Amino acid sequence: MEEMTCPKCGGAMAARSHGRVTVRQCESCQGVFLDRADLGSLVEGENDWHAHRSTDTARLPRITPDMVAPPPRAKARSYVDSLFTG
Repeated sequence: MEEMTCPKCGGAMAARSHGRVTVRQCESCQGVFLDRADLGSLVEGENDWHAHRSTDTARLPRITPDMVAPPPRAKARSYVDSLFTG
């Protein structure tokens, strides 16, 4: 893979591969750039990710005054989100 520079700020671009998709992200301005084919793969991957997820639901607890907020979830919310977490 050839070295790329960011078209916005001229910074160095870091390539991140996830499955069949390669996304380039600028290390300076955090801009994200990808090829047209990779965009199509992202859309397909996002659709597949949602199609194969469980309902992920549970009964809501009864709210009481002594309750505290739950810790933040570290799980990816979508296929695209999983590219930028961890």
